[in-house]
Order: sequence, then structure tokens, then C-alpha cells
Amino acid sequence: MEKWVVTAKRADFKKIGNTFGIDPVIARLIRNRDVEGMENIRTYLYGNLEELPSPWLLKDMEKAVGILWEKIQDKKKIRIIGDYDIDGVTSTYILIKGMERLGANADTYIPDRITDGYGMHKQLILRAQEDGVDTIVTCDNGISAMEEIALAKELGMTVIVTDHHEIPYEDTSEGRNFKIPWGDAIINPKQTDCPYPSKNICGAVVAWKLIWALYERAGLHKNEILKFLEFAAIATVGDVMDLQGENRIIVKEGLKRLSKTTNYGLRALIQANSLEGGEISAYHVGFVLGPCINASGRLDTAARSLALFQVENAQRAAALAGDLTALNQSRKALTEEGKEQAVEMIETTEMGRDRVLVLYLPDCHESLAGIIAGRIREKYNKPAFILTRSENGVKGSGRSIENYSMYEELVKCQDLLEKFGGHPMAAGLSLKEENVELFRRRLNDNCTLTEEDLTPKIVIDVPMPLSYVNKNLIDQISLLEPFGKGNHKPLFAQKGLRVLSMRILGKNRNVAKMQLMDEGGNVSEAVYFGEAEEFKAFAEEKKTISVTYYPEINSYQGRERIQAVIRNYC
Repeated sequence: MEKWVVTAKRADFKKIGNTFGIDPVIARLIRNRDVEGMENIRTYLYGNLEELPSPWLLKDMEKAVGILWEKIQDKKKIRIIGDYDIDGVTSTYILIKGMERLGANADTYIPDRITDGYGMHKQLILRAQEDGVDTIVTCDNGISAMEEIALAKELGMTVIVTDHHEIPYEDTSEGRNFKIPWGDAIINPKQTDCPYPSKNICGAVVAWKLIWALYERAGLHKNEILKFLEFAAIATVGDVMDLQGENRIIVKEGLKRLSKTTNYGLRALIQANSLEGGEISAYHVGFVLGPCINASGRLDTAARSLALFQVENAQRAAALAGDLTALNQSRKALTEEGKEQAVEMIETTEMGRDRVLVLYLPDCHESLAGIIAGRIREKYNKPAFILTRSENGVKGSGRSIENYSMYEELVKCQDLLEKFGGHPMAAGLSLKEENVELFRRRLNDNCTLTEEDLTPKIVIDVPMPLSYVNKNLIDQISLLEPFGKGNHKPLFAQKGLRVLSMRILGKNRNVAKMQLMDEGGNVSEAVYFGEAEEFKAFAEEKKTISVTYYPEINSYQGRERIQAVIRNYC
């Protein structure tokens, strides 16, 4: 069962509407996204790149720039150690491209998901020593690599950490004790004493800020810094950051550049997915381009995605982009297979009663654990961990719901884990096989989630008649884009609607097109995507239905018509 709730945040919507020349409905939508005060509303609507916080506000930025500037001048060997997901690959690209522009003697290493695992491991430090590396710069990892960084320091290397993950901690009788690695400079906005105003930026933005500061130190023009903007935007969407404040500006401006990017690899990937010639939205990044970039790190090596970004000719770019797109198709099939196994386990065993789902799929490709966990979380509205067998025990990924901080719950189980890290909404971990059942029980014994927490909530922005919608309102809704986490697509609702006519369309009969009439006799067009036959049967049984919807313009053969896209019904 779903619970429909209406967001009821207060403000003078008429005044806001008059001030910014927008419909009061749009003013209400902005307030529902926790944007308050005229200046913040102005920034939300019209914020630009000039308003991004200075990179020098990040703790240890001056220290990091001072160290790297000297190393670059002295031609010391610098190694960038990234990660194999979209944020890690884009971070690595930004750092290597930026360092090369400054004349650095730098190379990269992105750990292999299977053989190396996440982040810095001791073998990577020893390999760096063998290769004569003087300085290690991490991106999208490193904040929890206490022992590895200590080893690098013992071996005489300089270590600069750029990361955005949660700071490791332990709770003691005297309070929470944060554990910061012993590096030469630690750049992570989540440090409690970091004055940087945007705490929720991705690893690629942190890396970009380091290059930004280095470029300023070198006296390079700001236009050079902005060459990395589309990569920062891709990573922000792909790593599911809140699209508020700085992130919103980065994604909004980055998407504009993405559709006309000069990067051969990005251009080829856009073409391989038939997105050229139109606007590219956050949806396209999150569900089309991003999965292709991630696919290489999941089923092969993330070095292929990095190579795509670095390629310097169109023919080679097209070949690499085609390979990544094909890999992503394989990933989709394997993901569906793993999801079906997980669902069967939940539906046929006692695990289905758990409030925190911990599912061990030994034969599942470990790179797919996070995606499958996300699908299971969506289906059951419960925190979900998918564990798989690896060379050295068990690895896994988790995806959470709003009321469950995954990282904090893992801290309570750290005696059962070999390694872990992440965010409130997502985490990765490794453990011994004999601890899997103990881990499952501990998480559920500690769980304080209530039935209400586990009931899916449909949050309605505005109860609004379909008859109120016009083209001007739909145009104004586009001012709220890009949509994504923290800035969801608006959802409206109306009750007491009668279905006048309905047609089932599509090869899989998964589209219902209809005409709806409200109590005042106003007729509107609507469409539903999903189990169309089920929807039709429900509508025929009931005299009237209630729906949530999103309005859009349907363009067909040169004609434009307003239609409501139905999301939920009862």
C-alpha cells in the first residue's frame, strides 16, 4: 500500500510569483524544495557559475596547491589513484588532464573492481614505490585509507587526498571520534572543520576545485577551468548528489555544454546512444550515458571509460563508445537475472519479513551488487544489501531509504566487517563468508524502522485540477530543471476523475491513452505507462479515480497537445 501525502510548506506564494514573474504554483514548487528567502529563490531560478564557492575555501586547499605546485615544477612523478565508477573516472580524468596542462609528470591508476577492490590497497602503494612515484593524489577515495596512507608515508611518499565520502569515526564514551588519515593534505568538505559551504558535492567536483585552484595559481584564464564543467555535471548526476545550490548550478550549466561538447569521447557516446541533436537532460545522464560509463568498471576495466574521455580522434572514440554501449547492454541482462534471484529469495524465505534485506547471491557478478540493491530497495521500500562471493571472501553494496543511515548502521557492525565505507543512502563493504548471517541478524536487531517508515510515500507537491494546466505553466515548470535527487520532478494530483475513453497501445501493451473528465465537466488527455491492462480494469471497476500526474506537451506530426502523465492511481 502507498501513502499519499501533500507537502504543506508555507510562504507568500503570491508575493514570490509577483517578484519573479512566475505562477504561484511554481513558487510553491520552489518552496517545497526547501528553498527559502528571496535571494535563495533568485539563485535557484537564475544562479550562475560566478556564484560557485571559491575552491580556496576547502580545508587544506592552500597546502595541497603549494605541495603540488612544487612537485610539478620539480617534475616529480605524481600518480592519481581514482575509482572505477562514474565519479571516480571523471575525477581521474579532470586531475590528469589538469595536471598535464600544467606540465606535470603524472599518470593514473584506477583500481580493478575484482582484483584490487575499492580505493587504496597496500599493493597499490607498493606498486607506486616500485614505479618511483613521489606523490600520490587520490580522487573519490582515500578518506578511510588510514593504514595504506601511513604505509605510503613510511615509504617516503607525499599523499594528497581528495574525497567526498563520510569521514570514518568511532563512538566513544567521550563522544564521536573522527579518524582522519595521516596525509600531507586532506581535501574533503565533510570534515567538521572545513569551511566550504557545499558539503554534498561529488568527488569529481572536489577534484575540479583542486585543478581550479592550481589554474588560478598558474594564472590561467577561467575559461580553461570551465572545460571540465560537463564532467563535473556528469559525475554529480551519476553519483546521485542533491541537485541543490552549487550542484544545481554545475549540472544546469554543464548540461548546456554537454550537448555541444568538444570532447571526442563524450560526443561519440552521445551519438552511440542516439542523443545527438537535442537537449541532454539529467535523465539522459543518469539512465543512458552514465550506465555506459559505469559499465566498463563493472564488467571489464574502468580504464576503458577513462580512455574514451582521453581519446583524440573521432574514429577511435566511436569504437570505444560502441564497446561501452554494448557492455552496458550485457550489464542490463545480468542485472535483471540477479534481481530475479533476489526477488525469489525474498518471496520464498523468511528473509522477506526482515526490515533490512541482506541477500547473499554468491554467483552474482560483484560489480552489479549496487544496482541490484537499488532495484530491490525500490521494489520493497526497504534498505537492501546484495552480497556476492569474491576472491577474498564476500563483497557487497547497499542502497537505503530516507529514514535509514546506512553508513551509521555499518559502523555499529564494524567488528563483523573487513572494510566498509559510503554515505547514508549507499555503502560498500567486505566481510568473511561466515559472518554473513551474523551481519544480517545484527542489522535487523539494531533496526528501529517502523511500519510507517517502510510504507512507500507518494509526496504530492500541489493538488491541482488538470484544467488549470496550460502551456505557459508547463514552460515555467522547465525553470525548475534539472530534476533529480533533492530536486524531484513536480507531482500534482486530482481526485474525482471519470474515464471517458481509453486505448491500450504499444508492442507490450504497456501504454494507456485516455480522456478524463472532472466534476466540473472539463475534459483532459492523459497517458499511463506501466501495467496498462491492470489500470484499465481498475478504472472500469471504479466510477471515479484519483491520480497523481506530471503535465507535459505531447508533440506529434507537428501538433502540440497538453497531456497529463499519470504516475499513481487509486
